[in-house]
Amino acid sequence: MPFGPLLIFAAAILWGLDGLLRRSLYDLPPITIVFYEHLIGLILIAPFLVSSWRRETLTRKEWGALGIVALFSGVLGTLFFTTALLKVGFIAFSVVFLIQKLQPIFTVAAARLVLHEQVTRKYILWAGIALLAGFFVTFPNGVVNIGEGGAYVLAALYAFLAAVCWGSSTALSRYALISHSNTFVTGLRFLLTVPIALLLVIFLGATLSLGSVTVSQGLTLTLIAVSTGMVALWIYYRGLKSTLASVSTIVELAFPLTAVLIDYLVYGTVLAWSQYLAGTLLLFAMYKIASRDRAMVQ
Repeated sequence: MPFGPLLIFAAAILWGLDGLLRRSLYDLPPITIVFYEHLIGLILIAPFLVSSWRRETLTRKEWGALGIVALFSGVLGTLFFTTALLKVGFIAFSVVFLIQKLQPIFTVAAARLVLHEQVTRKYILWAGIALLAGFFVTFPNGVVNIGEGGAYVLAALYAFLAAVCWGSSTALSRYALISHSNTFVTGLRFLLTVPIALLLVIFLGATLSLGSVTVSQGLTLTLIAVSTGMVALWIYYRGLKSTLASVSTIVELAFPLTAVLIDYLVYGTVLAWSQYLAGTLLLFAMYKIASRDRAMVQ
């Protein structure tokens, strides 16, 4: 696998480990977690951002792209997805994860509009195989817990909005990365996300929660920043800079694959035979798309 997609693969694995760290933060509002993880990440990357800022400047369009990424990917996508999971009681094998698998579709659409990437028939074939494999990786034997009642309808809507936010952000991030370093773009992404998250903390009435973070939770948030948060995003942006958005979104499917494996290794969740088969097929499809990067996207 080429170097760029390999870095994206590594970042996706880190994101798959994220759930292990966030379990101890369950009693904090999601927006408070988003605010603090970005604030800590900004503090850590600030010296490197200042150094990069002396050499790099953004155009008005690039500022706009990063502003949308900060709002969509940094804040709204996470909030929508977390809210969707709350509606279904954090059931992993639910309609929320089913709809989240639609994210590559929005990434490809945004990549065509923003970056003028046009996919080939071979890409569509292998991307379709990857999406189907990702479905069976997440849902043992293809059985989805759809559920009943209005809560699941709302969960589906929030999951759909999260997929739109994250999918479109991939293309916009690459647009900014084409002419700039991943350190500069990562730093600005965090710089722009912090005030947006703070405004939402106030708007959602979670201000008091800012002072209720314990020392243990603060250490966990710091650990998130130096692993699955800021550092993972830095690695991801380094890979995305040299990887087409349409290719990146398929390689990112390593995230649900990792999450399922963690569930098995750490929590003893028994995997179905279909998940092993689908996982193998997913890895092969990612390899085919990544190894033929420029041949599959024009």
